[in-house]
Formats: sequence, C-alpha cells, structure tokens
Amino acid sequence: MENFKVDCSKSGRHNYLFITVPIIYSIIFVVGIFGNSLVVIVIYCYMKMKTVASIFLLNLAIADLCFVITLPLWATFTAMHYEWPFGGFLCKMASGAITLNLYTSVLLLTCLSIDRYRAIVHPMKSRIRRTMMFAKMTCIAIWSLAFLASLPTYIFRRVILLGEENITVCAFVYKSNETQNVMIGMGITKNVLGFFIPFLIILTSYIFIGKTLKVTFQGQRGRTRNDDIFKMIVAIVLVFFFCWLPHQIFTFLDILIQLKYIKSCVVEDIVDSAMPITICIAYFNSCLNPFLYGFFGKNFRKHFLQLLKYIPPQLRTHASLHTKTSTLSYRLSDYNRASVKNSLKLNEEEEIHVGGS
Repeated sequence: MENFKVDCSKSGRHNYLFITVPIIYSIIFVVGIFGNSLVVIVIYCYMKMKTVASIFLLNLAIADLCFVITLPLWATFTAMHYEWPFGGFLCKMASGAITLNLYTSVLLLTCLSIDRYRAIVHPMKSRIRRTMMFAKMTCIAIWSLAFLASLPTYIFRRVILLGEENITVCAFVYKSNETQNVMIGMGITKNVLGFFIPFLIILTSYIFIGKTLKVTFQGQRGRTRNDDIFKMIVAIVLVFFFCWLPHQIFTFLDILIQLKYIKSCVVEDIVDSAMPITICIAYFNSCLNPFLYGFFGKNFRKHFLQLLKYIPPQLRTHASLHTKTSTLSYRLSDYNRASVKNSLKLNEEEEIHVGGS
C-alpha cells in the first residue's frame, strides 16, 4: 500500500459529519431497501412486466437497490472518520455502484419521461414503437452506457495510506496529468450527461405533456384531475432538480479545485464538507422513486395491498391491455382529443400515470 500526502489534509473532517452522515445513510438504506424491494416484487410477480413503463420502473428500482446496499459500508467509513477497513475490492465495487446508479437512474428517468411524452402527446404513432422488446433493449443500452461511464471509477478508486493521518482511505488516485485529466473528464461528464442534458429532456417532455393535457381537459369536468396531474408533474420535476442540483454544483467546484483554479484550503474544506451532505440529498431520491413512480398508480396500490395480505399473484384477474385497446373506436372529428384521453386511461393501467423524472 502506497503512502500519500495531501495539501489540505484536514478538509472535510468535522465531528458533526462523522455523526450526521452515517445516520442519514442508515435511514436511506432502510427506506430504500424496503421501498425498492416492494417495487421489484410487485412489478415482477404481480404486474408481470406487461408495459414499457413497468420495464423502466423495474430497472430503476434494481439500480437503486444496487446503490443502497452499499450504504452500510459508506456509513461505517464516515463514522470511522474516513477510515476504510473493507479492503481494495469493496472499495472499487462500492464506489463503482454509486457512479453506476447515478447514470442508470438518471438515464432511466429520462427514458420514462420520453415514454410518457410519446404515450400522451403522440398516443397513436407511438403505440407501434413502444414495444416490450424496445424497452428491454433500451434498458440494456442504458446499463451498458452507465457501466462505461463508471469504468474510470473502478480503475482509479483504491485504498491508500495517508501519511500524515496514518489512516487508510478509499479514494481516487492520480499521479500524472493524463490521469488527472481523466478525473476532470469524469466530473464534467457527471455534470453534463448525469444532470443537465437529462434535466432539459425531462423538463421539455413535461412541458409538452402539460400543454397537451391542458388542451384536452380545458373546460371539462376532468379539470380537477387535470390540476392534480399538473401538480404531480411539477412535483416530479422539482424533486429531481433539487435533489441533484446541490451535488452537481459541488462536483463542478471540485473540478475547479483539481484544475488548480481554486487553491484555497478554506474553499476545499467547504467543498469536502458539503459533498457528503449533497450526496445524501441526491441519493434520497432513491427513497422517493418508489413513491413517485409506483405508489401513485391505482393498480400498483392494489397489488401492493395484495402483497401485504399474502394473496398469491396468480389470483390476480384483470382484462388484458391489448384486449381493451382492440375494442376502441374513434370518430374522425374527435380523434385527437379521444386519443389523448384514452392514452391517459391506458397510462393508469401502466401504473405510472404521467410520471417520469
């Protein structure tokens, strides 16, 4: 094990962090395991993954589970004043799981918003392309892209010995400008691919969804339900934005520190102290996802109650989605409005309504 020295060795080392952060990690672990496990069980056993949205939602829950199972390691790491006792292999795996979850979750949320856009704004055109095979191939592509984006984490994260502190830590290690450029590139990729581009896509999708819903329900009895949908859309976008924005801001500041544009140990201490808190906020989204994308759906709640009552999934009976859609007919003059209304009805069957961020 190599011995390293750092310029600002005391940055980010405060007693309140060593107490508060492990508690928050523990809460996220318990709630995240419970909520996401329920989503996986309900979707896989009761809903049988019969819709595009359910495929994305299942993969989102699995991605969140892959992350939250590493939280006990990070809670221990922080409680021990950043002493890593678990060895090099778990250092790489746990660090990689964080980065993998970041990209997988954000990309899946983006795909969910695009799927909602296509289903509601272009319900008839999208029905041909929104197939189960397409959803599965999309998920494979997302996991592959996320793994590639996480690869530098698996390569450059390792256990090192800090000489002045005489402790072992799980940290990124770079000795040359070339390696440092990789680290800076990772931070920029996290900002751009992991936040700004997905957020613009999600926001744009929901703006078009909102306009479509406004036209569809304008002046009709569905106004109350329409208002509820708008509130849900606003909540989804705001939760995504405010959960991830603080972490992205401090990631950008960390890039400036690595580039030596910021050389103050005071600023570095602020960044290092704030980073664990922003990570807590960002990954609290892993707890909220099951409630935002699952528990809002009527059918999901029904199957969830079945699960609590130990009713076997094979006793579930409801009409096939394809059977229902095959009996639909439209008058030419009402085509556009009827298409959107029927799409909304089908979305309720898909358990996700218009959620997708």
